[in-house]
Amino acid sequence: MTQNFLLPALFLCAVLAACGGGGGSSGSGAPAATGASTPGAPGAPSTPAAPAAASDSGASVPQSNTPNVQPITVTAAPHLTRNMLTTSVTVCQPGTDTCATIDNIQVDTGSHGLRILASALPANLPLAALASGAGISGECAVFGGGYAWGAVRSADVRMAGQLAASIPIHLIADPSVPTVPADCAGSGPAMLTVDTLRANGILGVGTFAADCGGACVNAALPRWYYSCDGSGACAPVAQALAQQVVNPVSRFALDNNGVVIDLPAVPDGGAVTVSGSMIFGIDTQANNTLGSAGVLKGNSQTGYVTTTSGGQTYAQSYLDTGSNGLFYRNTQLPQCGYWYCPSTTQTANATLGGTNGASNTVTFEVGNSRALFASANNAFDNLAGPVGSGFGWGLPFFFGRRVYTAIASRETSAGPGPYYAF
Repeated sequence: MTQNFLLPALFLCAVLAACGGGGGSSGSGAPAATGASTPGAPGAPSTPAAPAAASDSGASVPQSNTPNVQPITVTAAPHLTRNMLTTSVTVCQPGTDTCATIDNIQVDTGSHGLRILASALPANLPLAALASGAGISGECAVFGGGYAWGAVRSADVRMAGQLAASIPIHLIADPSVPTVPADCAGSGPAMLTVDTLRANGILGVGTFAADCGGACVNAALPRWYYSCDGSGACAPVAQALAQQVVNPVSRFALDNNGVVIDLPAVPDGGAVTVSGSMIFGIDTQANNTLGSAGVLKGNSQTGYVTTTSGGQTYAQSYLDTGSNGLFYRNTQLPQCGYWYCPSTTQTANATLGGTNGASNTVTFEVGNSRALFASANNAFDNLAGPVGSGFGWGLPFFFGRRVYTAIASRETSAGPGPYYAF
């Protein structure tokens, strides 16, 4: 079977100090999550966007009684992509009821911001471009599986009764910026169509609010933001925080401190479809309380937690629905292309640790990828593959769990993010 892969989490800057805030998330460049046998590269968040001062005192969290449950699903995806978690997002001209609901948007806790293919928006829904210098603002989003290039535009984003008003979004393959800058194009394969992106867009709901943050405010970084003139020429520029592509959840009026991904368990052999919920907010309503979930604080600059498994500790570890497998290095497991394929399912243990000293121990399985891909199923909890460094807990980790992703500097009952809890 063809081995494609997709990786919807922004690529982590080579030097974290240069990454600014909350942006990238694909860390190690593992293969992306697609197809009959392709993996989804991990997504590891970069530095936070100028977080506001916040204590760990567990300050009161604003309560909400507005709707906050967004349906999410795993089903068939382009090119036999497996473990593709998607939802629908309503995009509107700011301040109006001129809207369109875009289906098949990938849900990604490993990146930040809404990115939609220009071809997925109807022609009668023009969105204003953000100005940058004498031209318009362009952005290069680099993922483990390639890059997405387009313009930054302003839109109202609506989900589950919540509104993120007039926020910057990334319109991929926007015809107003037809020329891809050379440094962006050199980042890997283009992900500018449904065939290559494997979805109509990406909804980044990770541990930071802005996709780049302070570093992009202070410097014109390559492979981030650009000013594009009328001739199509684009040059890197610094980007004010208010004009950076933003995690829509962080701009809701309430239920804006994180998300809960709630997915049912799947059988060992997988499931054709899986339906669950993305619940907005943490401890803001009766349906998103932390309860007894163990809280693992992430590094304040990267969001990383640690994973220890098989006698090895992975300092760069993250929980990422945008990766379609578990990604870590295990030289004892046989590989079939991008995936592990042991003759019998292997069981292992791992301990995830936070900067707060807390730890959670989990058991996970690695199945035979060839046998899994030979089935008609689209959702697997035991799909795993190798990666150069780090430990990416992709979508298989989320099945059968309620997993909380808290946004940096947003107050929750367990203190401010960034953190994961499960």
